[in-house]
Amino acid sequence: MMDGSDAIKTRGAALASTAKLPGQIGVVIAVSGFKLSCLIFAGAAGSDGARIGALLKVPTASSAAFGFVASLAFENAAGDAPAATAEIDLLGETSSRDGKAGFARGISVHPALGAAVFAATSEDIALIYAKPNTWTLAIGTLHQDETRPAFLLSQEFLSKHSAIVGTTGSGKSCALTLMLRTLLTAHPNGHVVLLDPHGEYAPAFPDLAERITPETLQLPYWLLSFEEICEVLCSRDPIARSREVPILKDGILLAKQDFLGNDAEKIAQLTVDTPMPYRMNSLEKRISEAMGKLDRPDSSLPYIRLLGTIEALRKDRRYGFMFEGLAVRDNMGEILSRILRIPVAGKPITILDISAVPSEIVNVVVSLLCRLIFDFALWSDRDEAIPILVVCDEAHRYIPRDESLGFEPTIRSIARIAKEGRKYGVSLCLVTQRPAELSETILSQCSTIFALRMNNEKDRGYVRAMLPDDAAGLMAGLPTLRQREAIAVGEGVAHPMRIRFAELEPRFRPRGEAANFPQAWEDDRKGRDFVAEIIGRWRQS
Repeated sequence: MMDGSDAIKTRGAALASTAKLPGQIGVVIAVSGFKLSCLIFAGAAGSDGARIGALLKVPTASSAAFGFVASLAFENAAGDAPAATAEIDLLGETSSRDGKAGFARGISVHPALGAAVFAATSEDIALIYAKPNTWTLAIGTLHQDETRPAFLLSQEFLSKHSAIVGTTGSGKSCALTLMLRTLLTAHPNGHVVLLDPHGEYAPAFPDLAERITPETLQLPYWLLSFEEICEVLCSRDPIARSREVPILKDGILLAKQDFLGNDAEKIAQLTVDTPMPYRMNSLEKRISEAMGKLDRPDSSLPYIRLLGTIEALRKDRRYGFMFEGLAVRDNMGEILSRILRIPVAGKPITILDISAVPSEIVNVVVSLLCRLIFDFALWSDRDEAIPILVVCDEAHRYIPRDESLGFEPTIRSIARIAKEGRKYGVSLCLVTQRPAELSETILSQCSTIFALRMNNEKDRGYVRAMLPDDAAGLMAGLPTLRQREAIAVGEGVAHPMRIRFAELEPRFRPRGEAANFPQAWEDDRKGRDFVAEIIGRWRQS
C-alpha cells in the first residue's frame, strides 16, 4: 500500500463490508498520481480479475479509468479467504468525442476513495486496443484476450527507433523475423539492412533477402574513414600508433592525389576522409619515399611497421573483401546500391553476415556500414530520399555502456543514426540480450520497446527506467513471460500491452535454436569423414 496507516486499513475494511455492485472485485483505498491502491475482496485475488498484469477498471465522476495490476499482497492472513491489496498503475481513461466512445492515455479525472474496482471486460479491451485509424499490421494477440489482434503501428515503428530486448532463448530472433516479414509482406519495396553477427537470419528470409558474406562482400579499404583505416593498419600500442598516424595520413592524401591525376578541382576538395579511391601500392610507394628522406635510420621503425602490416593484410584471405587485387576502380555506387537494395528487385532486405569477418575488424566494418548508410541519407535530396531501416543484432557488442570497451567510431556512427537519423529517413532497430550493457544514451532514443522474458534484475531495472510510468505494472511480469510473449510499449503500439506473437512458420525460423542434445546423442552415426569435411571447410575459411 502507498499509505499503510491503520486508519486507511480500517477504512478499507469498512468499505469492503458494504454492498458490492455486480462484478465488483474491490474498492479504491488510496490515490497518488498515476497509482491506485485497492482492497481486493476475499476470493477475487488471483482470479482472472486480479492478477499481476491484469487490466482493471475504476469508474470516475465522468469516465472510467483503467490500469494494470503491478503488485498484490494479503491485507491480513487471517481467515479462510483473506482480502488482498493491489497496486494499480493507471494507463488511461475512456473518452467521448463527437458522441463516439474511445480511449485516451493519461488521466483527467482521478477515481475517488471508495470507488468500485472491476475487472476489464472483453468490450473494454476491444475499446482500448481497437484498430487505430492509421497504417497497422497484426503481429499477434493480446494477453488479456487472445481473440483480439495486437497491432503494430507501421509508420511510428519504422520512422522512430526501436529495441527488442530479452534473455537468451526468449525468442528475440523469431520476434524480429516475424515483424520484418509482416512489414515487408505489406510493404514489399522496403529497404532493410540487417547486421547478422551469427549467420542465423538467412533461412528466415529465403524469398526476401540478399545475403552478403565476406566471400561476396565488397568494402574496399578506400571507403574507410581515417580513424577506421588507422584501426586496421596502425599498431595497438599508443606510443607506436602516435608515430604511425601522421605518416599514414600524409601517405593516404598523396595516394588519393595520385589516383586523381591532374584533376586540380577534385584535388583541392580532397581530405583524408573523402571516400575517394586510391591504390594500396601507391600508398606503399609514398610511405617508402618518406622513409627514404629520413636522416636517421633509427627513425624508420614506424614506416617499416606500416609497410609490414599492409603487406600482411593484403596476403591474408580473410581480408579479401577489403584488400582486393591490384586493380582499383570507383565502384562506390555499385556497393551502395547492393547494400541498400536500390532497386529492390523483390528482395527488400540485405543480410550482412559478418560472422566470418575477422574479429579484430568487426567493429570497423560495422562502423563503416552505419556511416555509409547515414551519409547516403544525409546527402540525398529530402524529397527523393529512400527511408532505410538498420537492424543491429547483438547491439551491446558495438555500442557498450562503457565506451572504453567499444570502438569509438562505431559508437559514434550508430549514435549519429540514433540522434539524427529520423531527420534523414534512417531508422534504427536494436536487438540485445543484455540491455544493461547497452549505451544508455542510444537506448534512450528508442521510442518503441518490445521486452521479452528477462531474468536478470539488472537488465529489468535498466529497461524499466526507460519506460513510461504507465507500463510499470506490465513490466512486473517480465520474468514469467512465456515463449513468444512480450511487453510492447512506446510509439509503435497504441497503448502498452502484453502480447503473444503470432507463430512463425518453421521454414522461416532463424538458425538460432539450441542443439537437440538427446536426439543427437541417440546413436553414433558420424564417422571420420564427417570430421575431415569440417576441417576442410575450416581451412578454407
